[in-house]
Amino acid sequence: MTLLLYFAASLAVALGLAHSILGERYILIRLFRRDNLPQVLGGTSFTIGTLRFVWHETTVVLWGFAALLIQLAQDCLTATSAAQTLGWTLIVAGVLPLVFTRGRHISWLALLIIGGIALARAAQA
Repeated sequence: MTLLLYFAASLAVALGLAHSILGERYILIRLFRRDNLPQVLGGTSFTIGTLRFVWHETTVVLWGFAALLIQLAQDCLTATSAAQTLGWTLIVAGVLPLVFTRGRHISWLALLIIGGIALARAAQA
């Protein structure tokens, strides 16, 4: 079972990487060339940034799952380690809307708060 868990974690990492690279190259770039994207907050830059960060959130989440699978494989998954993994995954997820929308999509605030709460729980132990 340990080997299968490592295999699953490897697949999650590879899938996340493929999703971000191939999606950016073959879907997002082509989508953003269209001239009929919704204009939100005065233009299409917010729409493009939102679509881009949401697309890449999938990769961040898959990598967080991979970290949990590795902890399962090593038989060291605890409430504290799960809280740390979830916290850091959510912190990274919160940085994406900050970067891609320059903070205009306020999901970053909720993601950072949720991640911070998870990290605070991890620090209690």
